[in-house]
Amino acid sequence: MIRSILIVIAVLVLIGVGVLYLAGSGFGIDDDLAGESQGPAVAAAVVKERAQRIQDAGTALGIAQPKQILFGDLHVHTTFSFDAFQMSLPMAGGDGAYPVADACDFARHCAALDFWSINDHAMVLTERRWSETVASVRQCNEVTDAAAPDLVSFLGWEWTQVGTTPENHWGHKNVIVRDLGDDEIPARPISAGIPAGMPAGAVAPPTLTLGALAIGMADGGGREFAKYMSETGKLLDCPTGVPVRDLPTDCREVAPTPKDLFEKLDDWGLNTMVIPHGTTWGFYTPLGSSWDKQLINDQHDPNRQLLVEVFSGHGNSEEYRSFQEVILNDDGTKTCPEPVEGYLPSCWRAGEIITERCEAEAGDDCDERAAAARQNYIDAFFNGGVRTVPGTEVAEWQDAGQCTDCFQPAFNYRPKSSVQYMMALGRKNEDGEAIRFDFGFIASSDNHSARPGTGYKEVSRKEFTEARFGRFTETPLGEVDEEEPSAHSVSNTVFDPSASTFSFFETERGASFFLNGGLAAVHSNGRDRESIWEAMERKETYGTSGPRILLWFDLLNSPNGRPVPMGSSTDLATLPIFQARAVGSFEQIPGCPDDATAALSPDRLDRLCQGECYHPSDVRRKIDRIEVVRVRPQESDGEKIEGLVEDPWQVFDCPDDPAGCQVAFTDPEYSTSGRDAVYYVRAIEETSDAVQANPLGCTRDADGRCVEIDPCFDRPWDDDCLAPTEERAWSSPIYLGQPTS
Repeated sequence: MIRSILIVIAVLVLIGVGVLYLAGSGFGIDDDLAGESQGPAVAAAVVKERAQRIQDAGTALGIAQPKQILFGDLHVHTTFSFDAFQMSLPMAGGDGAYPVADACDFARHCAALDFWSINDHAMVLTERRWSETVASVRQCNEVTDAAAPDLVSFLGWEWTQVGTTPENHWGHKNVIVRDLGDDEIPARPISAGIPAGMPAGAVAPPTLTLGALAIGMADGGGREFAKYMSETGKLLDCPTGVPVRDLPTDCREVAPTPKDLFEKLDDWGLNTMVIPHGTTWGFYTPLGSSWDKQLINDQHDPNRQLLVEVFSGHGNSEEYRSFQEVILNDDGTKTCPEPVEGYLPSCWRAGEIITERCEAEAGDDCDERAAAARQNYIDAFFNGGVRTVPGTEVAEWQDAGQCTDCFQPAFNYRPKSSVQYMMALGRKNEDGEAIRFDFGFIASSDNHSARPGTGYKEVSRKEFTEARFGRFTETPLGEVDEEEPSAHSVSNTVFDPSASTFSFFETERGASFFLNGGLAAVHSNGRDRESIWEAMERKETYGTSGPRILLWFDLLNSPNGRPVPMGSSTDLATLPIFQARAVGSFEQIPGCPDDATAALSPDRLDRLCQGECYHPSDVRRKIDRIEVVRVRPQESDGEKIEGLVEDPWQVFDCPDDPAGCQVAFTDPEYSTSGRDAVYYVRAIEETSDAVQANPLGCTRDADGRCVEIDPCFDRPWDDDCLAPTEERAWSSPIYLGQPTS
């Protein structure tokens, strides 16, 4: 009896102190203020010298250059974002907040970018956080000359949508705003809301839980996290059915589908752009997800959704493969596919693990148990398949679920959400007109520590990638009770309120797949905001896997008699003639150049840049080859995608010449096929080392099966887990249509 009373008293004290913390008493800090950047604008002479080196490289290839190539990053998070905030806490191995102002200084002086955008998750952007983001981005722009800026900073956010099934999953999209005037930006960002089928408590823990965290994790940032979540939890959804300009400023505006997002952006009537990203990243994308449904029912807006991110620090989403991670049957049921060459379905591996355990205990029903395990895996709630096999170690999953022959692929690859699959989709509307995606291509970082453009050097795995995301499983909101291995799988088809949202995912194995990130490039008429925006609207863009590769891709014989660049769409009746030209990136010098060391203090350079800035030498890497991809879009929605994506369609080896590579080619089949066609090129650099380029470190048997792994997430942080790779640049496609008259 006395013990029970003491427990009750202890709980009441815990509640009382927890509420006191959440009321704001006892913190002594403010929650992650956006701040002001510390560095000045880059000197005009330095900017001019960078531009001159690009122009000289193009001139050596015979390119007349009325436009200039500029590099940027259109996908950057600060610790205003929930996941980034948790990773910044000591309990997750972080060293504190990285606000918007840090992103400005990093873009300007560490990465030496020409443009960037802020893209924190809209769902947690309270009125205060949004207004501070706006102020900080404005301040970043105000230190430079608007007519000839050293750096253009765009305002934006991420519409973060996650579905629990392929039918209600739409994915993540960044929204970029062109202008920064009071009447040119929305009063609040637009979020996707809580995932369909996910209880609110999975995203925002209750007050008493936060109070307990505040006390129990004081040394690990628990109080700061509790305050962060307390402010987030007070953000209520806006009323529905109200015009956006009539809504209060302190509510969360929600658009649960792309159609709703586009309608709200139309309601605002401002200059905005929507960029899908991370489309194949199976960390949160349900098994069997496909982009087919985004082509119809107004779920795509070709006037706003102009670009797609093919590569980021979360991996490559370009390549289509015909393997299936799950079979979606016509009657609504799901079954597990068998392995094919180069792909082991995770559901199949679940059955193998159970079989191995069953046979070890001499069970007589191992086949039945394996079948149940496969089905339990694919029926699991919210990508929780790994939780259906009790007590597994990461190594037991081998390389299941991975695209083993893709370039630096996203984790747990979803091929029907790949960019090539999108390019191959097509159908006719009521008037017989073709409906298709015609995206321009970019890459970016998706960095979560306010570091735009981290791909300039393959260093600092702990800070320049999101590999610390694997630590979520070791923190109180991600902890999963250790289970004893069992030779029987378990069902996991409903939300478990005792588990964190993050515990549904393979955070440890997935942490090995984070990369230093890519870059967006534009062919722009000028350095100013309007010129960069217009280049993106023209889709005269390309992406790189991090290095500043120079790339040009043109159709030489357009109907108007003049070459047209990447991103163009035109009808053509004759044989197309293309030209692709590329120059490799500069080898990097250790440390930081003089302009960076003069702009930032040694301490700031060390913490923010990790002592390593973009610092090009005079030596360029060689372009090894240029690959051409041809896609012939569906002529009806029932046409099979297999065979429509030809990758590579043509390959051109390049001379051993650091000055670059240029090739010309044609398509003899185009004019006689009667089909529209899409063409883009990849410029592939010579082999070099990159962070986590071999994420699992598989040892394979004679049949090519991954039987043992040495994953990057198991390495100490002073090991950057470098492995050889072939860095590359992806041009935007050129879209050719058969004339209709």
